[in-house]
Amino acid sequence: MTNAEELLAAMQAQVGEGQALVALSGGVDSFVAATLAQRALGERLHPVLVDHGLLREGEREEVEAAAARVGMNLHTVDAASRFLAALRGVTDPEEKRRRIGHLFIEIFEEAAGKLQEAYGPIGFLVQGTILPDVRESHPQGNRGMVKSHHNVGGLPEAMALTLVEPLRHLDKPQVRELGRSLGVPEAIITRQPFPGPGLAVRVVGEVTEERLARVRRADAIVRHEVEGAGWKEKLWQYFALLTGAPSVGYREGRRVWGEVLAVRAVVAQRADAAQVAPFPPDFLFSLAEKILSEVPGLSRVVFDITGKPPATIEWE
Repeated sequence: MTNAEELLAAMQAQVGEGQALVALSGGVDSFVAATLAQRALGERLHPVLVDHGLLREGEREEVEAAAARVGMNLHTVDAASRFLAALRGVTDPEEKRRRIGHLFIEIFEEAAGKLQEAYGPIGFLVQGTILPDVRESHPQGNRGMVKSHHNVGGLPEAMALTLVEPLRHLDKPQVRELGRSLGVPEAIITRQPFPGPGLAVRVVGEVTEERLARVRRADAIVRHEVEGAGWKEKLWQYFALLTGAPSVGYREGRRVWGEVLAVRAVVAQRADAAQVAPFPPDFLFSLAEKILSEVPGLSRVVFDITGKPPATIEWE
């Protein structure tokens, strides 16, 4: 069911005369879900951006500006310190997703409690969950789970808010098609996918403030250089990640230890399969040099040349 009118009717039937929050992260899925929900519920919808400290460079400001352009009354919650505390000492990717998912729900429930003082009871939470999230979070026949998603496998069993997931049966191209039919800005429609747990799953191993700052700056360089070279429209995703691997380097005439940073860039039509981006060597040499010259704490840059399958697009 991709028809906007059918999805609107289904949401109106589920929520009735109630009020809802919508989790707005700025990605195409959450933005399309929020736009659809705004059409269905009007002033009974309350968009919330949780700044978990795991966003990309400049992302919070971009989301707030995009929401303002389409008339959304966005409520931003600063929760970076809470997420960092919850992730302290955690290295297992699934545990990261579980903790992030649980804390997201806790914060949304708190936000509903605060907003109801002005608007009355809020009983629903709209999420931009899409079909690949569901597929990858549950075993399919004799296939194992690819990974749990924080908004599927990472949710607590008991919740005060009832989930509304209008995009649950759509894949990414269908979501983009729906977004265009709803008038979602093209800059949002063409954004590359970004995981809900954010940079937490692009820092292999423990998430610390220092490592987040490192990967955030490197990722901004990757995005700037890729887009400046005209690759944006050709790629599904392109980003930087910290591998957790130490490596010796050589700077200013002496040996130094730093971390290995990986660059991942893929071409795909959907998230179920991907090929490595065919970057020319000169572009990769220049990109690595720029990252190493601008980001402290790194000793080398590698380019991931593995397709999906056998690898996943994200490392965690």
